[in-house]
Amino acid sequence: MAGTDIRNQTSVQEFILLGFPGTWYFQIFLIVVFSVMYFLTIMGNMSIIALVRTHPRLHTPMYFFLCNLSFLEIWYTTACVPKAIGIMLGTSQTISFTVCLLQLFFLLSMGSTECFLLAVMAYDRYLAICHPLHYSSLMNRTFSVHLALLSWLCGFLAISVLATLISRLSFCGPKVINHFLCDIDALIALSCTDTCFVELATFIVSIIVVVISCVITLVSYIHIISTILRISSSEGRQKAFSTCSAHLTVVTIWYSSTIFLYVKPSAQNSLDLNKTINIFNTVVTPLLNPFIYTLRNKEVKEAMRKALRRMLSGFEKPWI
Repeated sequence: MAGTDIRNQTSVQEFILLGFPGTWYFQIFLIVVFSVMYFLTIMGNMSIIALVRTHPRLHTPMYFFLCNLSFLEIWYTTACVPKAIGIMLGTSQTISFTVCLLQLFFLLSMGSTECFLLAVMAYDRYLAICHPLHYSSLMNRTFSVHLALLSWLCGFLAISVLATLISRLSFCGPKVINHFLCDIDALIALSCTDTCFVELATFIVSIIVVVISCVITLVSYIHIISTILRISSSEGRQKAFSTCSAHLTVVTIWYSSTIFLYVKPSAQNSLDLNKTINIFNTVVTPLLNPFIYTLRNKEVKEAMRKALRRMLSGFEKPWI
């Protein structure tokens, strides 16, 4: 009983998030940058969803998956940016263990879902370019909905295992996390119990989620590029490549940072470096995605031009 009392007294119930070091002016600068980027991320991804829903020409599996990705990005960045701004303002530097675990769970779950969604989108492009005559029958509405639901389900189920293991770790102090969010490496570093099994489970889940989805994406694009190179006309090659160039750009940006963060056998990497990469993953990438798809996709640009023309015409009043 005595040992239990001591354990309860020394158990950490909340953590302190340090955020970013620097002067007050630097903190204000970061607050402005994070706030502007968060606003643009929300507006950009909501615009993509609105465009797809209101334009019948965009009611295809490719844009259905894009809507899922945009919806995911909105919640992915919302799970960490408002809290990060509160930390920099100095009004919300503490976080309870329960809320910390929930933030970690949602961030990793949505990150895993994004990996699966990007793999599904690559498979969709593979069917469209390599099997165009059978595309409509292979990638029908029902199948595309099932693939999207499976991506969300697998993403959340995979991380449920890690969240359960981390919830059983003991934290006896210190309770300071050198980050602007609850990162799995930081929690492992602060635990006062053996974390070998958690680290192994993290590595295995990372391999399953990141590497397998990355391989599916890579194999799909090998077939896509091979098919595009066999197209005789340069105009045909350019048109085929334009349908997947935006997705390929997003895939490259996402996997380069995600593999660095999570596919490693040990959690003892530099936490400062992890913090920097996490900024790119949770703040920059969700902002870039809608602009990449808008700037590199003719159909989305055309739908946006039509929407703007309708909006401007709505403001025009006839002369009396």
